[in-house]
Amino acid sequence: MASNKILLAMAGADFLFVATGAAQLGFALVVRNTMGDVATEGEQAARNLLFQRFPLEAGIANAIMIFVAFLVTVPGIFTPTRGWLKASGFLVTACAVFTMCLGVYLWVLTLRTKADFAQIWWEQAPDIQNLMQTSFNCCGYFNSTSPAFVTNDLCTSPAAAALQKGCASPITTFSNTVIDDVFTAVFGMVGM
Repeated sequence: MASNKILLAMAGADFLFVATGAAQLGFALVVRNTMGDVATEGEQAARNLLFQRFPLEAGIANAIMIFVAFLVTVPGIFTPTRGWLKASGFLVTACAVFTMCLGVYLWVLTLRTKADFAQIWWEQAPDIQNLMQTSFNCCGYFNSTSPAFVTNDLCTSPAAAALQKGCASPITTFSNTVIDDVFTAVFGMVGM
């Protein structure tokens, strides 16, 4: 009776493990396919630009490693030899370390968001900058002159733009929230 409970616990943990791989693969593929879409509002534009810095290919590779490790655990559960269990233990540990590295990479992105997004801001077309200015109620990136704001309903003139805050703080707050949600999920997957 006890071995059946242990087997059920192992099968449940194995299912959760492969579910983390499916979640990573699904997220990476969905983001990779949608981040190139034309943005219709500023938060979507900022999110798409942010996702371009994510290690999506590494996430896909990690998901594939998780699926391979899962396939190695299946014979380890059902055969009496310990070789399969040892191999699956090493593979699961490697997957956990790889997933942890992805989470740490994303966490480090939050430490440099303001400065890194400034370069991204400079590279954008005025219509993308306009979308972000409108959504985040700001003018320019650091302020209305650095870099210069894009004229829109909020930033109608240099005098009106000078009264508004720069976009760096609201975009950084938004970006860090998005990244925090993702890296927290990734760190949770390490526990599986």
